[in-house]
Amino acid sequence: MSIEMVDTVIVGGGLSGLYAASLLALKNESFVVLEARDRLGGRILSPEFQGFFSDLGPSWYWPDIHPRMARLIQELGLKGYRQFEEGRGRFQNPGGTVQTVRGYATEPLSWRLVGGMIALISELCAGLPEKAVRLHHPVCNIEKKDAGALVSVGQLEEEPEAQFEAKKVILALPPRLTASTILFNPELPADLTQAMLKIGTWMAGQAKFYVLYEEPFWHRAGLSGQAFSQRGPMAELHDGSNQNRAPYGLTGFVGIPAVQRGNQDLLIEAILEQLTQIYGAPAAQPAKIFYKDWACEPFTATRLDQPPMYEHPLYSPPAHQTSFWNETIHFAGTETASQHGGYLEGALSAAERAVG
Repeated sequence: MSIEMVDTVIVGGGLSGLYAASLLALKNESFVVLEARDRLGGRILSPEFQGFFSDLGPSWYWPDIHPRMARLIQELGLKGYRQFEEGRGRFQNPGGTVQTVRGYATEPLSWRLVGGMIALISELCAGLPEKAVRLHHPVCNIEKKDAGALVSVGQLEEEPEAQFEAKKVILALPPRLTASTILFNPELPADLTQAMLKIGTWMAGQAKFYVLYEEPFWHRAGLSGQAFSQRGPMAELHDGSNQNRAPYGLTGFVGIPAVQRGNQDLLIEAILEQLTQIYGAPAAQPAKIFYKDWACEPFTATRLDQPPMYEHPLYSPPAHQTSFWNETIHFAGTETASQHGGYLEGALSAAERAVG
């Protein structure tokens, strides 16, 4: 097996990794993006139905506070639209009783992307060199060399399926996932490994539900689609429609911890029953249902991610290190951002830092 030589290896084909790749392409540097999955996007996942893309990962961006996202969307020729929030909301108490409450717009204003967040991934990929992205390439080992690193692809404790030697490696993965799935030779310092394991992966314990309808019946009832429940199984719901054309959507987050979710079919049945209680009988007749439990995704979550997060962590580079091995290995990924960690904006800023 021959070893492929490049300037930079990027581990992870999510937004941070692909944005880093696009920045390297502008500098005419050679690189390869290694993605373990059979698709790109990482936690960006937007299945299509009748021309509409349902975001089962990140759904929103906030132009007023996320300048990189706003600029990238404009540069790629994409368009955003305001999150629909007109009308009254719904609240369900622990006993299941539903009441109508005053609706409110988020501050700063939330925006969605026409074509779903996957449009970002598609457009970034369109500008990359041919064969720069490799799917089905899980990195299992990274070995320090005199002038860079040797990156091996395959399964741990087996012969590598491919190897790449690079001057620089960008880890565009959640730190916890990196520490749990990749062997480093020599071993990383214990304090750095522990710091990586302690950084919770954003969304890794979440499950997200998206349901599409031919008609926006909740709009006609004067409802915004926004709802909160203390009963469940859905804890938080929002309108997931795309600018006044079919299909129309409702989307939100399951409030049950990962270890208690159980059978998916029974859970979806319970969700539809809950939507009927909140929005009325038409909610029981969807045109399409999408469900994604990120805690069951091996290239996103580890066992440490099973407990739910009850607040947004204060993310930063692991042990305050942005790189190691004499700046051979660089952290990217939204969990390593000094600002806006956990958001798409953080993924972009971490990529800029790693490339710069």
